[in-house]
Amino acid sequence: VPDPPPSYRLSRWVFLRLLGLTYSIAFVSLATQVTGLIGSDGILPAGAYLDRLRDTYGSEAYRLYPTLLWLSSSDLALTILCGFGVAASVLLISGVAPTLMLVLLWSCYLSVTVGGQAFMAFQWDTLLLETGLLACLYAPRGLRPTLAAESAPSPMARWLIWGLLFRLMFLSGITKLASGDPTWSDLTALTYHYETQPLPLWTGWHLHQLPVWFHQFSAAGMFVVELILPWLIFVPARFRRTRLAACAGLVFLQLLIGLTGNYGFFSLLSIALCLTLIDDRTWARVLPNRLVHRAFASGNAHTPPGRWRQLLLTAAAIGLFVLGGLQFVREIATDLSRSGRPTVDLSWSDTIVDTVRPFRSVNGYGLFRVMTLERPEIVIEGSLDGVEWTEWELRWKPGAPERTPRLVAPHQPRLDWQLWFAALDPRGDSYWLSALLVRLFEAKPAVTALMDDSPFTTTPPRFLRLAYYNYRFTTTTERTETGAWWHREFVSYLTDPVSLEDVR
Repeated sequence: VPDPPPSYRLSRWVFLRLLGLTYSIAFVSLATQVTGLIGSDGILPAGAYLDRLRDTYGSEAYRLYPTLLWLSSSDLALTILCGFGVAASVLLISGVAPTLMLVLLWSCYLSVTVGGQAFMAFQWDTLLLETGLLACLYAPRGLRPTLAAESAPSPMARWLIWGLLFRLMFLSGITKLASGDPTWSDLTALTYHYETQPLPLWTGWHLHQLPVWFHQFSAAGMFVVELILPWLIFVPARFRRTRLAACAGLVFLQLLIGLTGNYGFFSLLSIALCLTLIDDRTWARVLPNRLVHRAFASGNAHTPPGRWRQLLLTAAAIGLFVLGGLQFVREIATDLSRSGRPTVDLSWSDTIVDTVRPFRSVNGYGLFRVMTLERPEIVIEGSLDGVEWTEWELRWKPGAPERTPRLVAPHQPRLDWQLWFAALDPRGDSYWLSALLVRLFEAKPAVTALMDDSPFTTTPPRFLRLAYYNYRFTTTTERTETGAWWHREFVSYLTDPVSLEDVR
């Protein structure tokens, strides 16, 4: 007797709660820094940004930049928006009106992402939006659906989520090769990665000390996970154990990423997507019996969706499948083009992609497609008299060489992260670096709270300057002798000493 087709009610139950947890972490993390980043006295005020968009695009701005912040972008509105997100996350975890909560969460996160400008432009921000949108189609209907009565998960919606997981993982691997970066092709990229990643972790220091062959072996294993295992998502149901093995490998990679670097909620969200591959027979072995009994209770009222809902779901699924596939091809073609390799002309698809781009919910992915080989750092220095200078550190990014690279994930300190990008291209990020200096001169509490403890507790600095250093991990011998995690060399000053009048 053949096995019955796998079911995914418990799988969906787990996924939605992990997604709710991810949303809650994202909103709580943002709430602690949102006023300093984009508040009225923040680095890049959302209100001024939206005003510029309205002046530039007129009424088109509302379509091109969809955000609830058009109604109000005050500090109170930003705080309320994050609070709504946290509340909706808790309700989603509790199983209250999951579809409605997911729509609210997607709307709130899209709003802060649009208003967040450079500080909300990370791949996991768009991944959360895309996952949240697909989850709206995957979630059960009703105000308080239960495992004993809710409708079965839509296979089309499940395949949309699996398709997203495939794109995320496979693109993460193939774009590294398509980029033409020699460190990926010769498998030496990880000899640089732990040292040059945005917010390193102390575990990365220890891994960095290992021999080159270990890093090459690790990179080869990573390519196996990213390039081969995603294809096992599509095996027939009778090979369910193969799919489970793929899930285990993908989750293992995400755990390693989370244990060796600070990437916010990325690993948690990726694991939530991976766990959708696990069917109910497997979940039944690890989840509490009461949940299992509800999912498999006889006589469950698994009401099929109505005709119009089914038509809408089918239309949405087809549209999202096509858009996702288009983004998949475009992402690979873009990397091939950048590396000077022949590719296909996809300019005909620009109009299609531009239509959905404002919603940031159908995306291409590919972290670290080009490996950073050095670690430049911007160090902010302040002075009261222009003679004696004191470093003003951030809380999490590398600063003093003896400070331990600490764990901060799943929280994401977005200013620390953005300064990593700024150090790679300081001229390109000068617009917000100047704004940061202005706020530090003005001693705006919301902005100084993003920094480490201020050395200027009574009087704001009269002068600031940006020093440019190259950092590297210390060797085992250097760490034993000095206790330092980092060795740094001064390169230059990016700015002369400036006063408030110079940068305002």
